[in-house]
Amino acid sequence: MFSPQSRLRHAVADTFAMVVYCSVVNMLIEIFLSGMTFEQSLSSRLVAIPVNILIAWPYGMYRDLFMKGARRLSTAGWMKNLADVLAYVTFQSPVYVAILLTVGADWHQITAAVSSNIVVSMMMGAVYGYFLDYCRRLFRVSRYQQIKA
Repeated sequence: MFSPQSRLRHAVADTFAMVVYCSVVNMLIEIFLSGMTFEQSLSSRLVAIPVNILIAWPYGMYRDLFMKGARRLSTAGWMKNLADVLAYVTFQSPVYVAILLTVGADWHQITAAVSSNIVVSMMMGAVYGYFLDYCRRLFRVSRYQQIKA
């Protein structure tokens, strides 16, 4: 059940990584770039935790597919970073659109917010990939190349 190949261990590692990373990074963005108060940001981050829990493991599996494809093309470090960025942007953008639709944003607001988020995600994607790999090592999860489908 808790072997290095365990799906539960993998899910816990991916969930831990997503909740911690998104909480810290997004709180910094909300306070220092968006001008939100600490209390507003804390409320936002608390609301985001269930969403992060729901999407963490599916995102981890989605990212692993990108990593496998990238590894087939090249073993260069830049290819891993590119795959991380593409995985992050293509997965997180539709999730963000859904969240914005849920809270009643109009299409102009959604376009502006998602466009800005894509730029930020392009910077955050590779960094999150390194953090996710670190958390998987911390939880002793087998590398994505070794995980059986």
